[in-house]
Amino acid sequence: MHRLGRDQVKVLVRENIGDSGVELLRSAGFEVDLGYDWSADDLVERIGDYDAILIRSATKLDADVLAKAEKLRVVARAGVGVDNVDVDAATRQGVVVANAPQSNVVTAAEHTMALLLALARNVPQAHGSLVAGRWDRAKFTGVELHDKVLGILGFGRIGQLVAHRARGFGMRVVAFDAYMAEERFGELGVERAATAEAVYAVSDFLTVHLPKNAETHDFLDAEAFAAMKDGVRILNVARGPLVVDDALKDALDSGKVAGAALDVFREEPITEHPLFDYPNVVVTPHLGASTTEATDRAGYQAAEQVVAALTGTAVTTAVNVPAIAADDLAALEPFLGLCSSLGRIAAGLAPATSLDALEVEFLGRIAEHDNRLLTIQVVKGVLADHTDEAVNDVNALALAGERGIAIAATSRPIAHDFTDLVRVTVRSGPAQSGEGTTRVVGTVLGQRHRPHLLEAWGSRFNVQLEPYLAVFRYRDQPGMLGRIGAAFGDAGVNIVSAAVGREPERVTDEATMVVTTDAPVSPDVFEPVLASTDFFDARAISL
Repeated sequence: MHRLGRDQVKVLVRENIGDSGVELLRSAGFEVDLGYDWSADDLVERIGDYDAILIRSATKLDADVLAKAEKLRVVARAGVGVDNVDVDAATRQGVVVANAPQSNVVTAAEHTMALLLALARNVPQAHGSLVAGRWDRAKFTGVELHDKVLGILGFGRIGQLVAHRARGFGMRVVAFDAYMAEERFGELGVERAATAEAVYAVSDFLTVHLPKNAETHDFLDAEAFAAMKDGVRILNVARGPLVVDDALKDALDSGKVAGAALDVFREEPITEHPLFDYPNVVVTPHLGASTTEATDRAGYQAAEQVVAALTGTAVTTAVNVPAIAADDLAALEPFLGLCSSLGRIAAGLAPATSLDALEVEFLGRIAEHDNRLLTIQVVKGVLADHTDEAVNDVNALALAGERGIAIAATSRPIAHDFTDLVRVTVRSGPAQSGEGTTRVVGTVLGQRHRPHLLEAWGSRFNVQLEPYLAVFRYRDQPGMLGRIGAAFGDAGVNIVSAAVGREPERVTDEATMVVTTDAPVSPDVFEPVLASTDFFDARAISL
């Protein structure tokens, strides 16, 4: 299809992205139209004229709208995430979708520090008192940050920036993130905690920078607050659902928590909240990303991606599948889901301490192809739901690198017993530490390329992967399957299939069982079996 010449390329800036971004597009020689005041009908009617469109969060680009965009080559969002874009529809049309994932990390880290200082020195309360005509100097005595311990849960980009700034105030920083190489903490001058509970035990201030997922929902609950030091101060500039509001309220009432600073809430916008009247609670209306610089930076970064896409250079923040030759894709496509699942399973079975290295091996016929895309799928599976931003085909390797995770991929054209094999090995702890490794192996079988798990926790079996599975390690003796079945039955969880395996060529009294189910398995289901000394470990994994 004939493409417009460079001087004819048209770009629609649908929402205000800041002057610097618009100026960059014009300096690149594109014809730029500003559609700030366009209605939704205007957009549908006119989008077919444009090669690129820049948006923020208000513009919705669903499949129907994109179908009208016959010339469109790139969509760029000036901000984090692309929830308002039908990425699958765009990908089918060959349209690159990009965002600006790093645009607000500095802003969020600085707002965390602003709330940290406000909380320590009672700044908003003192301001309100003084402008109301009261000189309550003695009432607002604060505490110093110097020599205090700042605990950080979630040590991604924002958590690392907060740590760097807090150390400038003379704070001791202790952080927990199981999806981070142990050596990375030392490089940043931060103490690595092996568990969240270890952070609770020492923190004078505690800030959460965790992603929002099933594991982190209600992360700071009554049990977590009970494990903290008396007089701890809590900050949440990440996501509202990370903190159980009632549990925080109870902890404030009891004095367990001395104060809290909140920028995010379970429901937004919100103007009434049980904690808004507390004198030791500081709140802001989700200002973590709200600075002039962040807005301008997001617009400029989004514009950079448009220029890259329209001039044929690398689009570094694309969120959809990068281009791949048709013949290679035909060979790799059956293994994409398998590799992502193996990454999730390996991470789910590894010790929840640190993640230092990842090795991917391709064996058999699949080794004859360029497997970089498959390696990316494994990394995506390992990091899924555990990073500040969504992991995609473009940023997966970069995010792993930022976390200090060493990645190696090898290919051998020979596979025993199966035509193709993918082997994923995760190492927890530095190589010299002697800590163990976790390995899983899988393949695809049949005309429909069903993914199968062949090895986990050192044991071999063959089970078709389903969306939900549980893995048990236990003493190898009669009746164990029945005990697991009874526990699942009592919990109302239906078992789809089960497979048992032992470690090959090794005499041991241990075995591994994989159970697939038609619904997620709550950790509560494991309590009756793990109460027995016959069961050593159990993990639930959702694919």
